[in-house]
Amino acid sequence: MSKTKIRVGIVGATGYTGLELVKILLKHPQFELAYIANSEGGTTINRLHPSLNGICEDVVHKADVAEMATQCELVFLALPHKTAMAYVKPLLHKGVKVVDLSADYRLDLQTYETFYCEHIDKENLLHAVYGLPELNREAIKNANLVANPGCFPTSAILGLLPFLSKRSEDTPIIIDAKTGVSGAGKKLSDTTHFVNVNDNLFAYNPLGHRHAPEIAQKIGVAFDKVHFVPHLVPVTRGMISSIYIQVDGDFDPIELLKTFYTNEVHVRISETPVTMKNVAGTNFCDIYAKRSGNMLFISSAIDNLMRGASSQAVVNANLMMGLDASLAIPDIAYVP
Repeated sequence: MSKTKIRVGIVGATGYTGLELVKILLKHPQFELAYIANSEGGTTINRLHPSLNGICEDVVHKADVAEMATQCELVFLALPHKTAMAYVKPLLHKGVKVVDLSADYRLDLQTYETFYCEHIDKENLLHAVYGLPELNREAIKNANLVANPGCFPTSAILGLLPFLSKRSEDTPIIIDAKTGVSGAGKKLSDTTHFVNVNDNLFAYNPLGHRHAPEIAQKIGVAFDKVHFVPHLVPVTRGMISSIYIQVDGDFDPIELLKTFYTNEVHVRISETPVTMKNVAGTNFCDIYAKRSGNMLFISSAIDNLMRGASSQAVVNANLMMGLDASLAIPDIAYVP
């Protein structure tokens, strides 16, 4: 292992995914966290996140591309869509690699502008690699720009991939997903207010959520065949997708999963229905499947802040910088 550390930065340190990135990178043996920034600066990371008192008290800069380019070989952008793309083009121009945790580079231009906003960096959009290692590992290794997948798509796609060849032609894919409240971000809203979330469970944006086209596009299925309904549940972190598809042929779903993911260290196949708790704080995706006739039930669990965002981003960065994918990636769940 090289003694020279790779200098990396984070833009968007204020939110939950930024905090998770800091926590992982502080323990990384090959990455040096050289630059931390948000839109305002003028503070320290432990003032933004008091849980880091005595652990890390680094200055949080006001994000500046020229400054971060002198400090970093790779930058993580933990920013909202539209904001992120404004940084990508100048960073790449200065030779800095980027892992973008927003939605800005996950979709083709037409789909992105239909569900999000006008794209201002069409050239780099064409060359971005979708950062699901189980799908694009070799391309990620050679990428300068990786679009980190959404949390719901990560859970759904990993559950679906092994069974796409078994799916009955032209049949619907139904995804009933639940996520913890941290997936909504740090900013308070009426929806995520304690009195609305506590002792409650509800669907939001059913059959219209913008993660549906991301799922459809990455599994190569027509958008109108993916029926996605997310729900908010009163837990802090975690995500579970219950997926229903019609299948053909004679196969054992558990054995098929084990064969498909034989060499994937961050996917675990379960013989019993999966739980969110068993993956909390890790990069694991736990998957279970059961068949009844031509109906297949798939259950896929991840930590929405980790596998759905920050730890997957570090896996991608490891691959981009020629390191082992599992380096510094948390693998012990928060249980109990």
